[in-house]
Amino acid sequence: MKKSNAFLPKRKQEDLYFLVSEILKDLPETEMIILYGSYARNEYVEFDERVEFGIATTFMSDYDILVVTSGIDDEKVIKKLDELDGRFMTDKDAETQTPVQFINEDIHIFNQQLEEGKYFYSQIKEDGVILYDSEKFKLGKRKKLDSDEKQKQAQVYYDEKFGKANDKFTMAEYALMKGLYNESIFNLHQVFENCYYAIRLTFTLRSNKQHNLLKLHSSVRRYSPELAVIFSFNNAEEKRLFYLVKGAYVEARYNPQFLVTKDDIDALIPKVILLIDITRRICEARIKEYGDMIYIHAC
Repeated sequence: MKKSNAFLPKRKQEDLYFLVSEILKDLPETEMIILYGSYARNEYVEFDERVEFGIATTFMSDYDILVVTSGIDDEKVIKKLDELDGRFMTDKDAETQTPVQFINEDIHIFNQQLEEGKYFYSQIKEDGVILYDSEKFKLGKRKKLDSDEKQKQAQVYYDEKFGKANDKFTMAEYALMKGLYNESIFNLHQVFENCYYAIRLTFTLRSNKQHNLLKLHSSVRRYSPELAVIFSFNNAEEKRLFYLVKGAYVEARYNPQFLVTKDDIDALIPKVILLIDITRRICEARIKEYGDMIYIHAC
């Protein structure tokens, strides 16, 4: 693991310094802060604009940051990091400011994942940049996975999350038939969430505690240009539908003023069906790639 981010431009270093300072202020139980992903590998995309399936899309790499804590409730950490994310983006231009994606793990679980050879955590240890270290703990030995182990992990992750997505879709359709529109859209949210998880887990072999569909969508769209087709954010109605289902995780359960109509559900159903189909095709293709690697290595 690298111990300096000096290879990054000064503005990026300043962003990371601010984030580290705020994390330590909000979460004194933090043991390590690790930059991983494209910024750690110095392979990040500052800004990219392209047309995919006739739709103009933009992309920029996130700051991927793992916050390693000890003996603190997960929900507290998630809440604090979400608040920090909001402060970090305040008064900044969302079109040009590099966004941040936080994940959190307890140090003991992190070390267990390393010792079991979980691919995502192994890659963090190999490619990551340590931004802060309390020096109270040492990281476990990184077990290298062969292609067979990667394929087995991906298959387990995919089966679990894709199975949940299909179950939630069945529940959403039943709720729609009964006229329970809030219940239906909450389950549609769960379909989106589990499909996005299935994609990310299959491609990266790593998990994350996240219910924000915008962040989940941002984290997986790189794996298939087809994902940009589901919602066109340049269209006001399409954008409204996305934010309606995004908000349903909380609003559909706790806000009696949250309004969802049958027309809303009817408009979302084809999008969900398309997402399920894309998820199945790209995840099964990725799992097959792991299998092809096994064959190549055997030869």
